[in-house]
Amino acid sequence: MATPQASDAELEVLKVLWQGGPGTVREVEVRLRRRRRRWAYNTVLTLLSRLREKGYVASDKSDAAAHLFRATVSRGQLLANGLSDLADRVCDGTASPLVQALVEGGRLSKDDIAQLRKRLDELERKE
Repeated sequence: MATPQASDAELEVLKVLWQGGPGTVREVEVRLRRRRRRWAYNTVLTLLSRLREKGYVASDKSDAAAHLFRATVSRGQLLANGLSDLADRVCDGTASPLVQALVEGGRLSKDDIAQLRKRLDELERKE
């Protein structure tokens, strides 16, 4: 069963957790404001609660009165899950059309290409 996708708003919350580490609802709200997202406290709390239900965020109640929220999935893990799901749904499970679409779409920088080439060489050596 596929992992539920995160909405665009939920991804914004995850990004601030990935960048700044764990935080309370209020701390996450302040970080979002710096990213030009002015959401009410209750909206941020709702988004964090949804992310917790999906398994992307966990909360810990420390000695302080507020819950501390932290991401339980990395950007790479979320990306890998999403691309795997996309490959299954659109490309019958193969990844090459996804890679080709990125290359042909001009989305890869010289650094991206060098990293991809290095990773492909590593994979080839393993085989």
